[in-house]
Amino acid sequence: MGFARTCSVALVGVEGVVVEVQADLEPGVAAFTLVGLPDKSLTESRDRVRAAVVNSGAEWPQKKLTVGLSPASVPKGGSGFDLAVACAVLGAAERIDPRSLTDLVMIGELGLDGRVRPVRGILPAVLAAADAGYDQVVVPECAAAEAALVPGVSVLGIRSLGQLIAVLADEPVPQEEPDEEGRPDPLLAGLRMPGTGAATGLHSMGAAQPDQEHDLADVVGQLSARTALEVAAAGGHHLFLEGPPGAGKTMLAERLPAVLPPLGRQESLEVTAVHSVAGLLPPGKPLIDTAPYCAPHHSATMQALVGGGPGVARPGAVSLAHRGVLFLDEAPEFSSHALDALRQPLESGHVVIARSAGVVRFPARFLMVLAANPCPCGRFSQRDSMCECPPSAIRRYQARLSGPLLDRVDLRVEVEPVTRQELARRGARGESTATVADRVRAARERAAARLAGTPWRTNSEVPGRELRSRWQAVPGALDEAERGLERGLLTARGLDRVLRVAWTVADLVGHDRPDAGDVALALQLRTGVPRGVPMTLGAPA
Repeated sequence: MGFARTCSVALVGVEGVVVEVQADLEPGVAAFTLVGLPDKSLTESRDRVRAAVVNSGAEWPQKKLTVGLSPASVPKGGSGFDLAVACAVLGAAERIDPRSLTDLVMIGELGLDGRVRPVRGILPAVLAAADAGYDQVVVPECAAAEAALVPGVSVLGIRSLGQLIAVLADEPVPQEEPDEEGRPDPLLAGLRMPGTGAATGLHSMGAAQPDQEHDLADVVGQLSARTALEVAAAGGHHLFLEGPPGAGKTMLAERLPAVLPPLGRQESLEVTAVHSVAGLLPPGKPLIDTAPYCAPHHSATMQALVGGGPGVARPGAVSLAHRGVLFLDEAPEFSSHALDALRQPLESGHVVIARSAGVVRFPARFLMVLAANPCPCGRFSQRDSMCECPPSAIRRYQARLSGPLLDRVDLRVEVEPVTRQELARRGARGESTATVADRVRAARERAAARLAGTPWRTNSEVPGRELRSRWQAVPGALDEAERGLERGLLTARGLDRVLRVAWTVADLVGHDRPDAGDVALALQLRTGVPRGVPMTLGAPA
């Protein structure tokens, strides 16, 4: 009787569980049994592994073979167990020393010819292995750079099962023929998850390779909206832009990711793990270090926004926008159920999806930007009467964004149409993205110094009770906001959010703590009601 074991990783959302892969050979009729709650794709690994072993020059054992995946109570899916199953079988057949497999974690899919193909979720799988105490992993060669992001782990990247057998058996490693330049790599085919391609607005290519052509200096006028954009970036506050078509709402949202500071090491690993599970990592860039940007179409379902779907739960747009920007253009056109599903992740910073097979948790701490027209025709304004929509239609249209959802939005700005004079002015461009980004970075550093030693990173995350007790505003600065609470113009949550925005404004202008002017600007950005304060933080546009 032969026995061998090695390890692999089962992914549950973006969290991994180390699975022990055991192979047992007994005399009897040749058969291959796989146990341990495998799904359909994992059950099919029996045929893939057998063909890969034979085509790699090894002999398939003609005995009764049982492969167990432990713990048996954890559902397991995907093709990433192929490599571990093949090596466990070869160890049980004594083609490989079983002792050399015990402390290895293997992740990879096998082709019928023995080539090792990459799978989604390499980074979170290696992170789980490191947390469990393993320091040696075997992954496909093209995913070795992604696995090497985890510190303290020795990574072996291989191209074929034959290479791995030679390495483990201490034999000469066969040389693989290099791929021809310019030809598509067949190993990467099918790695991207269906339904998350570039045409859906859920891709991260723009985040991984920032578009240098999108500059805030290209936005004509819109001083209030530019100020709100800067405050949103500095404090992580959600933003609602309302205005007629063509006023520049989408232009502003597209330029927001470049204003955000680069991601820290831990944030980069979080974002990369989510995009790795979704199969959205850009080729040649294993680590995402800039804020992602997701702009799903308004026909997106609730599952597409918050995650889920049939079978294994997949990350939605809110998770793909983790530590970045989620832009919902034409927000009233989204399903009311989909929009209301955003309430919980806006508060908690994560999404919990319950399924019969288990509970999946995805991170979802994002900066949300809503854009909407004021009415169905888009021409409603307090200044003129070009709108032809009846008042009842305007009320129904605006009521599609529920009050509880808007109460979680810190900044609300009306984007006015650009005038002919503003378009015709020459040489009067606004501040560039680089200038605003420097000011945002300085404000973030002030907030980080103040919040050092706490679990919070930005002003938008700090609970209101902490702002009222530990970091207080100038005496009397909140009088106007408190009167708004008494008159019912602000909720208790709204008052806390005004205080958070005021702290962000104070960080941007260099104040030690918010004064009455900072709170007045925060109230103006929160309610949209003019309060006689200048809507500028930097040089005028």
